[in-house]
Amino acid sequence: MAEEKNVVEEVRDGKTQDVELRYQDEVPVFVERKRWLLFALPWTFTKYLLKDEILTTSRGFFNTVINDCYMYKIVDVQLEKSLLEKMAGLGTVVCYTSDTTDKVLKISHVKHAEQIKNFILEKSEKMRMKRRTLTTMSLNSDAADGVDDIG
Repeated sequence: MAEEKNVVEEVRDGKTQDVELRYQDEVPVFVERKRWLLFALPWTFTKYLLKDEILTTSRGFFNTVINDCYMYKIVDVQLEKSLLEKMAGLGTVVCYTSDTTDKVLKISHVKHAEQIKNFILEKSEKMRMKRRTLTTMSLNSDAADGVDDIG
């Protein structure tokens, strides 16, 4: 009897060409948990799932809050490491987004923080190019106070 494979495994093996996977069916690239700084133990109820097209944050035990952010909405990424995080081998990735629910997404106290930051930078740029999305920010709005745009 042949071993049955699910759709994700078939697509990954390249056997099925006509199946389109949605982001819910995607296999996560990174699955991390927020950790305590002391001993870097993952005893928190915050979980981060990074997929090719979406970043999902799940927080809470009794009251769970799940937040999704598409990669193309991530504008900039920053890596922060405190002294305790360096000693524990952890880091915090800060994502600045154009999302309405969270302008700043923090992936706090996770292992592989540099790899996660680089993955998010690369994928967010690819997703913006794929969707042909342009994200602009006003750098100095005070300088344009005396300028009349209408003509």
